[in-house]
Amino acid sequence: MELLDNLALGFSTALLIQNVLYCFVGVLLGTAVGVLPGIGPTATVAMLLPITFTFEPVTALIMLAGIYYGAQYGGSTTAILINLPGESSAAVTALDGHEMARQGRAGPALASAAIGSFIAGTIATVALAVAAPPLARVALQFGPAEYFSLVLLGLIVSIALARGTALKALAMIFLGVLLGTVGQDIYTGTPRFVFGQRELYGGIDFVSVAVGMFGVAEILRNLEHEQTRTAVVSKVKNLWPTREDRRRIVGPILRGTGLGAALGVLPGGGHVLASFTSYAVEKRISRRPQEFGHGAIEGVAGPESANNAAAQTSFIPLLTLGLPAHPVMALMVGAFIVHGITPGPNVISDEPALFWGLIASMWIGNVLLVLLNLPLIGMWVRMLRIPYRVLFPMIILFASIGTYSLGFNAFDVYAIVLFGLLGYVLIKCGCEPAPLLLGFVLGPLLEENLRRALIISRGDATVFLTRPISAVLLAVAFAALVVAVLPAIRRRREVVFTEED
Repeated sequence: MELLDNLALGFSTALLIQNVLYCFVGVLLGTAVGVLPGIGPTATVAMLLPITFTFEPVTALIMLAGIYYGAQYGGSTTAILINLPGESSAAVTALDGHEMARQGRAGPALASAAIGSFIAGTIATVALAVAAPPLARVALQFGPAEYFSLVLLGLIVSIALARGTALKALAMIFLGVLLGTVGQDIYTGTPRFVFGQRELYGGIDFVSVAVGMFGVAEILRNLEHEQTRTAVVSKVKNLWPTREDRRRIVGPILRGTGLGAALGVLPGGGHVLASFTSYAVEKRISRRPQEFGHGAIEGVAGPESANNAAAQTSFIPLLTLGLPAHPVMALMVGAFIVHGITPGPNVISDEPALFWGLIASMWIGNVLLVLLNLPLIGMWVRMLRIPYRVLFPMIILFASIGTYSLGFNAFDVYAIVLFGLLGYVLIKCGCEPAPLLLGFVLGPLLEENLRRALIISRGDATVFLTRPISAVLLAVAFAALVVAVLPAIRRRREVVFTEED
């Protein structure tokens, strides 16, 4: 009964006119950036974060969340129609989805992706509503030692799941943690790494880092490759799958939903891992494995279900522990802080309307995505005709204005340029910016809880091993580190998700 009462509160909040409107705006923008390769939800949320400062907190978070899970949906549209995944998690969808489109079956491919996404999103949101409150109650029992171990686990798991070498991911996390230490010491007030610049005494602005690393850097990278864009619009007919198609997608949707719901809580790239794992599972258990890569509808329904389920459950660690499981979730932490709310287990009790309103809005958003996307497929693909030289200057202009409006400080705009150039150089060196952002967000939390635990224990470092929960988390973190750094294990893990010729 308590759950039903809480959901009633959530829907009474989510169904307010302004919240429904901004939920619609969020999923609309999310679909658009999912369709357009190279922009993505992280850059979009980073650049819209300053604008949401004037919104009510629940309205801002509903819109930003809609952008995130809307982008997971939009990425599959161009992956199927023109073999151009808008999102990294949609890359595996293109293997069979585009083959179906070439066979004249784009409609069933898009419909199975939409149906799978809707069912997975709905079930995963139920899982979020059921699992979050008890997890938050457990989190309230955590002390500084447990939080330190948990944050350390999150950072190490993000290394294990990052693309590229573990050494580069580790370097990015270290750089992010280092940037997070800039400013005054949290206990003594001593300036650190400010180099005589008074603007740095309060630390580096989170929005400037996010907009620069994910917005400007991605734009610079994509301007190099504009000639590779495809502006083909495919005509889509006969959207509804046949009876045989419907029979074949039931199992993959349910299995993909379960995998995505479980893997979505992992830091770093749970939604990408979920979609590739689902594809590998479906191919392995299929009676027709030879069809995979040649238009198997299971290869579309399973990964898309896993991807969208993971997008919903990635909110669990954010809302219950205050820990981001994805770069967009790290930006959501920034959104909470901008509105004066500390993300974590206290949100449920201190801001129940916000917590349950956000969850209820995900059901509304999933319905809007189905109603919005299938009838407008042609429009989404035509967006690929917009030249980058027209689109990107407008994006940078609005992002700069929004960042400046937060603190009316020109230094923040200069920081966008600096971090944009830094991000571009890192991308060219094969380094992923996402671990850097996670390190930047979690680094101060790691330091604060480390020092608090040592102060409480009077300098006894064994406190991290003598407290059972902390010891278990450290053991899991060590195991994740072994998986990340041992080349043989890593190579075997990557081979599982490699498509056979």
